[in-house]
Amino acid sequence: MAGRFEGKVAFVTGGSRGIGKAIVQMFAEEGAKVAFIDLNEEALSGTTNELRDIGYEIYSKVANVSDTEQVETAVKEVYETFGSVDILVNNAGVIRDNLLFKMTDNDWQTVMDVHLKGSFNAARAVQKYMVENNYGRIISISSTSALGNRGQANYATAKAGLQGFTKTLAIELGKYGITANSVAPGFIETEMTKETASRIGISFDDLIHASVSQIPVGRSGKPEDIANAVAFFADEKSSFVNGQVIYVAGGPKN
Repeated sequence: MAGRFEGKVAFVTGGSRGIGKAIVQMFAEEGAKVAFIDLNEEALSGTTNELRDIGYEIYSKVANVSDTEQVETAVKEVYETFGSVDILVNNAGVIRDNLLFKMTDNDWQTVMDVHLKGSFNAARAVQKYMVENNYGRIISISSTSALGNRGQANYATAKAGLQGFTKTLAIELGKYGITANSVAPGFIETEMTKETASRIGISFDDLIHASVSQIPVGRSGKPEDIANAVAFFADEKSSFVNGQVIYVAGGPKN
Protein backbone atom coordinates (compact mmCIF):
# COMPACT_ATOMS: atom_id res chain seq x y z
CA MET A 1 0.00 0.00 0.00
CA ALA A 2 1.37 3.41 -0.98
CA GLY A 3 2.10 5.83 1.83
CA ARG A 4 0.41 9.23 1.92
CA PHE A 5 3.69 10.96 0.99
CA GLU A 6 4.54 8.74 -1.97
CA GLY A 7 6.16 10.86 -4.70
CA LYS A 8 6.85 13.75 -2.32
CA VAL A 9 10.23 15.09 -1.20
CA ALA A 10 10.62 16.24 2.41
CA PHE A 11 13.49 18.40 3.72
CA VAL A 12 14.01 18.41 7.50
CA THR A 13 16.50 20.57 9.39
CA GLY A 14 18.09 19.04 12.49
CA GLY A 15 16.91 15.58 11.43
CA SER A 16 19.46 13.34 13.14
CA ARG A 17 17.94 12.73 16.55
CA GLY A 18 14.97 13.36 18.80
CA ILE A 19 11.94 15.03 17.22
CA GLY A 20 13.77 15.61 13.92
CA LYS A 21 14.67 11.94 13.56
CA ALA A 22 11.08 10.87 14.31
CA ILE A 23 9.86 13.25 11.59
CA VAL A 24 12.41 11.93 9.08
CA GLN A 25 11.43 8.32 9.88
CA MET A 26 7.72 9.12 9.57
CA PHE A 27 8.15 10.63 6.10
CA ALA A 28 10.35 7.75 4.95
CA GLU A 29 7.88 5.14 6.24
CA GLU A 30 5.03 6.98 4.48
CA GLY A 31 6.77 6.85 1.10
CA ALA A 32 8.55 10.21 0.80
CA LYS A 33 12.10 10.73 -0.36
CA VAL A 34 13.69 12.43 2.62
CA ALA A 35 16.53 14.91 2.94
CA PHE A 36 17.89 16.24 6.21
CA ILE A 37 20.74 18.39 7.44
CA ASP A 38 22.37 18.58 10.84
CA LEU A 39 25.48 19.94 12.51
CA ASN A 40 26.06 16.75 14.50
CA GLU A 41 28.11 14.69 12.06
CA GLU A 42 28.11 11.51 14.16
CA ALA A 43 24.34 11.52 14.70
CA LEU A 44 23.72 12.42 11.05
CA SER A 45 25.86 9.53 9.83
CA GLY A 46 24.19 7.07 12.22
CA THR A 47 20.64 8.04 11.26
CA THR A 48 21.49 8.07 7.54
CA ASN A 49 22.97 4.57 7.65
CA GLU A 50 20.10 3.26 9.77
CA LEU A 51 17.51 4.47 7.25
CA ARG A 52 19.44 3.45 4.15
CA ASP A 53 19.87 -0.06 5.58
CA ILE A 54 16.07 -0.34 5.67
CA GLY A 55 16.01 0.71 2.02
CA TYR A 56 14.78 4.30 2.20
CA GLU A 57 15.95 6.98 -0.25
CA ILE A 58 17.84 9.48 1.88
CA TYR A 59 19.91 12.61 1.25
CA SER A 60 21.82 13.98 4.22
CA LYS A 61 24.49 16.58 4.71
CA VAL A 62 26.35 18.27 7.55
CA ALA A 63 25.23 21.91 7.37
CA ASN A 64 24.62 24.83 9.67
CA VAL A 65 21.08 26.25 9.27
CA SER A 66 22.26 29.71 10.26
CA ASP A 67 24.67 29.79 7.29
CA THR A 68 22.66 31.00 4.29
CA GLU A 69 25.02 29.57 1.67
CA GLN A 70 25.16 26.11 3.28
CA VAL A 71 21.37 25.90 3.42
CA GLU A 72 20.88 27.10 -0.16
CA THR A 73 23.48 24.63 -1.43
CA ALA A 74 21.85 21.73 0.42
CA VAL A 75 18.36 22.61 -0.86
CA LYS A 76 19.67 22.95 -4.44
CA GLU A 77 21.36 19.54 -4.18
CA VAL A 78 18.15 17.98 -2.87
CA TYR A 79 16.20 19.47 -5.78
CA GLU A 80 18.79 18.19 -8.26
CA THR A 81 18.86 14.75 -6.62
CA PHE A 82 15.13 14.15 -6.15
CA GLY A 83 13.52 16.55 -8.65
CA SER A 84 11.48 18.65 -6.23
CA VAL A 85 11.22 19.95 -2.67
CA ASP A 86 7.60 19.60 -1.54
CA ILE A 87 7.76 19.75 2.26
CA LEU A 88 10.03 21.70 4.59
CA VAL A 89 10.18 21.08 8.34
CA ASN A 90 12.07 23.73 10.29
CA ASN A 91 13.11 21.65 13.27
CA ALA A 92 16.76 22.51 14.03
CA GLY A 93 17.09 23.95 17.51
CA VAL A 94 19.39 24.59 20.43
CA ILE A 95 18.92 25.72 24.00
CA ARG A 96 21.09 28.15 25.95
CA ASP A 97 18.90 28.48 29.03
CA ASN A 98 19.61 30.99 31.76
CA LEU A 99 17.86 33.64 33.80
CA LEU A 100 17.90 37.03 32.12
CA PHE A 101 20.55 38.56 34.39
CA LYS A 102 22.91 35.64 33.67
CA MET A 103 22.18 35.36 29.94
CA THR A 104 25.11 36.30 27.71
CA ASP A 105 25.01 37.98 24.30
CA ASN A 106 26.15 34.66 22.84
CA ASP A 107 23.37 32.72 24.63
CA TRP A 108 20.84 35.06 23.04
CA GLN A 109 22.33 35.25 19.56
CA THR A 110 22.99 31.53 19.14
CA VAL A 111 19.34 30.70 19.83
CA MET A 112 18.10 33.45 17.49
CA ASP A 113 20.45 32.36 14.72
CA VAL A 114 19.48 28.68 14.80
CA HIS A 115 15.72 28.99 15.30
CA LEU A 116 14.86 32.21 13.49
CA LYS A 117 17.60 32.83 10.94
CA GLY A 118 17.79 29.08 10.27
CA SER A 119 14.07 28.87 9.53
CA PHE A 120 14.24 32.01 7.39
CA ASN A 121 17.17 30.60 5.41
CA ALA A 122 15.45 27.27 4.79
CA ALA A 123 12.04 28.74 3.92
CA ARG A 124 13.54 31.26 1.52
CA ALA A 125 15.64 28.54 -0.14
CA VAL A 126 12.74 26.11 -0.69
CA GLN A 127 10.01 28.59 -1.64
CA LYS A 128 11.29 29.21 -5.18
CA TYR A 129 11.00 25.50 -6.00
CA MET A 130 7.59 25.31 -4.32
CA VAL A 131 6.30 28.39 -6.18
CA GLU A 132 7.46 26.91 -9.50
CA ASN A 133 5.65 23.69 -8.64
CA ASN A 134 2.58 25.53 -7.27
CA TYR A 135 2.71 23.24 -4.24
CA GLY A 136 4.38 23.21 -0.85
CA ARG A 137 4.10 22.57 2.85
CA ILE A 138 6.22 24.54 5.34
CA ILE A 139 6.02 23.36 8.95
CA SER A 140 8.00 25.03 11.73
CA ILE A 141 8.53 23.50 15.15
CA SER A 142 7.66 26.06 17.82
CA SER A 143 7.14 25.23 21.53
CA THR A 144 4.81 25.82 24.45
CA SER A 145 7.72 27.96 25.68
CA ALA A 146 6.51 30.56 23.14
CA LEU A 147 3.94 31.43 25.82
CA GLY A 148 6.75 32.26 28.26
CA ASN A 149 9.03 30.05 30.36
CA ARG A 150 11.36 30.87 33.22
CA GLY A 151 15.03 30.74 32.22
CA GLN A 152 14.23 30.81 28.50
CA ALA A 153 13.97 34.47 27.48
CA ASN A 154 15.93 33.62 24.31
CA TYR A 155 14.20 30.34 23.44
CA ALA A 156 10.69 31.63 24.25
CA THR A 157 11.26 34.69 22.08
CA ALA A 158 12.57 32.61 19.17
CA LYS A 159 9.72 30.10 19.38
CA ALA A 160 7.12 32.89 19.53
CA GLY A 161 8.87 34.50 16.57
CA LEU A 162 8.45 31.30 14.58
CA GLN A 163 4.69 31.57 15.03
CA GLY A 164 4.68 35.08 13.57
CA PHE A 165 6.96 33.89 10.77
CA THR A 166 4.57 31.01 10.05
CA LYS A 167 1.50 33.25 9.85
CA THR A 168 3.29 35.68 7.52
CA LEU A 169 4.44 32.89 5.19
CA ALA A 170 0.87 31.60 5.13
CA ILE A 171 -0.36 35.00 3.91
CA GLU A 172 2.41 35.51 1.34
CA LEU A 173 2.62 32.01 -0.12
CA GLY A 174 -0.96 30.72 0.08
CA LYS A 175 -1.81 31.77 -3.48
CA TYR A 176 0.99 29.52 -4.77
CA GLY A 177 -0.50 26.37 -3.26
CA ILE A 178 1.91 26.57 -0.32
CA THR A 179 0.69 26.34 3.27
CA ALA A 180 2.67 27.28 6.37
CA ASN A 181 1.81 25.92 9.81
CA SER A 182 3.51 25.37 13.14
CA VAL A 183 3.63 22.57 15.71
CA ALA A 184 4.30 23.64 19.31
CA PRO A 185 5.42 20.69 21.45
CA GLY A 186 5.00 20.55 25.19
CA PHE A 187 7.23 18.27 27.28
CA ILE A 188 8.79 15.69 24.95
CA GLU A 189 11.37 13.09 25.99
CA THR A 190 14.48 13.99 23.94
CA GLU A 191 18.19 14.69 24.35
CA MET A 192 17.29 18.35 24.72
CA THR A 193 15.01 17.73 27.71
CA LYS A 194 17.74 15.53 29.21
CA GLU A 195 20.03 18.57 28.98
CA THR A 196 17.38 20.61 30.78
CA ALA A 197 17.27 18.08 33.64
CA SER A 198 21.04 18.24 33.90
CA ARG A 199 21.00 22.04 33.91
CA ILE A 200 18.51 22.28 36.76
CA GLY A 201 20.32 19.54 38.68
CA ILE A 202 17.74 16.74 38.78
CA SER A 203 17.56 13.29 37.19
CA PHE A 204 15.74 12.88 33.89
CA ASP A 205 13.25 10.51 35.59
CA ASP A 206 12.45 13.17 38.17
CA LEU A 207 11.93 15.76 35.43
CA ILE A 208 9.59 13.41 33.57
CA HIS A 209 7.65 12.70 36.78
CA ALA A 210 7.32 16.41 37.62
CA SER A 211 6.23 17.23 34.08
CA VAL A 212 3.69 14.40 33.83
CA SER A 213 2.00 15.57 37.04
CA GLN A 214 1.05 18.77 35.14
CA ILE A 215 -0.10 17.08 31.91
CA PRO A 216 -3.84 16.29 31.66
CA VAL A 217 -3.39 13.08 29.63
CA GLY A 218 -1.06 11.75 32.33
CA ARG A 219 1.97 10.92 30.23
CA SER A 220 4.99 12.63 28.73
CA GLY A 221 5.26 13.28 25.01
CA LYS A 222 7.34 11.20 22.61
CA PRO A 223 8.99 12.43 19.39
CA GLU A 224 6.45 10.38 17.42
CA ASP A 225 3.63 12.52 18.86
CA ILE A 226 5.15 15.55 17.13
CA ALA A 227 5.79 13.63 13.91
CA ASN A 228 2.07 12.76 13.79
CA ALA A 229 1.10 16.44 13.99
CA VAL A 230 3.66 17.34 11.31
CA ALA A 231 2.16 14.64 9.08
CA PHE A 232 -1.29 16.23 9.40
CA PHE A 233 -0.02 19.63 8.24
CA ALA A 234 2.12 18.06 5.50
CA ASP A 235 -0.72 16.00 4.04
CA GLU A 236 -1.92 17.00 0.59
CA LYS A 237 -5.47 16.89 1.97
CA SER A 238 -4.69 19.66 4.50
CA SER A 239 -4.58 22.39 1.84
CA PHE A 240 -7.20 24.54 3.62
CA VAL A 241 -5.28 24.50 6.91
CA ASN A 242 -2.93 27.47 6.74
CA GLY A 243 -1.22 29.79 9.23
CA GLN A 244 -2.14 27.64 12.22
CA VAL A 245 -0.30 26.70 15.40
CA ILE A 246 -1.19 23.40 17.05
CA TYR A 247 -0.03 22.76 20.61
CA VAL A 248 0.90 19.11 21.10
CA ALA A 249 1.22 19.08 24.86
CA GLY A 250 -1.27 16.61 26.31
CA GLY A 251 -3.61 19.45 27.26
CA PRO A 252 -4.60 23.02 26.44
CA LYS A 253 -1.83 25.59 26.39
CA ASN A 254 -3.10 28.63 24.52
